[in-house]
Amino acid sequence: MIKKIFKNKSIVTIVSIAACLVILFFAYRYRVRTAINAIDIPCAARDLAGREKIDSDAIGTVTVARSMLSENVITNEKDLVEKYVNYNTMIPKGGLFYKSAVVKWENMPDSTWASIPNDSTIVSLSVNNTTTFGNSIYPNDKIDLYYQNYDGNKFFIGPLIKGITVLAVKDSYGNHIFKKSAKQRTAAALIFAVPESYTDSNGKTTNLHMLLRNAMYIPGGKITPVPRNSKYEQETVVESDFIENYINSHAENPVEDFVSGNNSNINIIN
Repeated sequence: MIKKIFKNKSIVTIVSIAACLVILFFAYRYRVRTAINAIDIPCAARDLAGREKIDSDAIGTVTVARSMLSENVITNEKDLVEKYVNYNTMIPKGGLFYKSAVVKWENMPDSTWASIPNDSTIVSLSVNNTTTFGNSIYPNDKIDLYYQNYDGNKFFIGPLIKGITVLAVKDSYGNHIFKKSAKQRTAAALIFAVPESYTDSNGKTTNLHMLLRNAMYIPGGKITPVPRNSKYEQETVVESDFIENYINSHAENPVEDFVSGNNSNINIIN
């Protein structure tokens, strides 16, 4: 009986085609599974804004094909917990976590602002390509601040405050400027912190923040940052009593007077 069946060319043809289809089906299924190789990876459980801390509640799970993943995608939840969304990034709900979008807090551009001493105040000094020596002052660089003006008919210039660490450098749009950047921007502001209360070796106390604020509003005056080398370990000090006294005596409306309540010489214009 079997011999008769296999002698029938039509039946043999049908059986052969069926066998080929079965083989093709399983071969195709195997290739698809191999190509897809589904994997569960973390995704954003809600919209995450820049500088937001990533906790376990912010992490969901999505199943994707391994072949669709790039090397920049984070696939392990352990690499996300207690880290932060980068300052210039927003991760939408359901979005994948990319290595470039997730950073440690200490690597955040403005992270140093959160760790400045309680008795210090942040100052923004307006600069340009000339006053930054060809756009060559960057975050973490050490600088001194020089002040220049006219005392009568005599021009003077000298160091006012030494030993300042630059916290951030920004362009006119508020974007950060880094040493390693594909697109170089022109610096418009240096951000740093100075002690509100500084006492010199003679026991004289100076509010450095107020001193700089007063200096910025004296007509004809100019504050210039001067970069120092990486081994410069000078602590923040007032370098010139002469320049300090000049600033305090020439400020038209001293900031200290307003803060202390003695503001009778300040005209408030609405």
